[in-house]
Amino acid sequence: VQLAESGGGSVQFGGFLIPFCAVSGSTHSTYRMAWFRLASGKVLEGLAVINTYGQTAYADFVKGRFTISLDNAKNTLYLQMNSLKPEDTAIYYCAAMPLEWYTLYLRPETYQYWGQGTQVTVSS
Repeated sequence: VQLAESGGGSVQFGGFLIPFCAVSGSTHSTYRMAWFRLASGKVLEGLAVINTYGQTAYADFVKGRFTISLDNAKNTLYLQMNSLKPEDTAIYYCAAMPLEWYTLYLRPETYQYWGQGTQVTVSS
């Protein structure tokens, strides 16, 4: 399974971005996928998770601002990020775990496949 993120970039405070993650090479019909981020000097944070049935879960600190979605027909995962703040500056990664659609974990050790990341920079 290969994951490739795109759609990061630079935006001003209060702006929005929609990074996305293209999935290829998967032979599994069910899985869960998530977005994580790594900011300078901080640990990897789980942001949002979705399974192939559309069930979602979010970290408390992004609820109401970020929305995860999955287009199964296009094999693409999205993260709508609104009201961005400078503290949202980080490298954003998508991750996938085949078959385990029934657990909406946001712990990085529970994911098998990772993308290379896309940089998001928010200026004040």
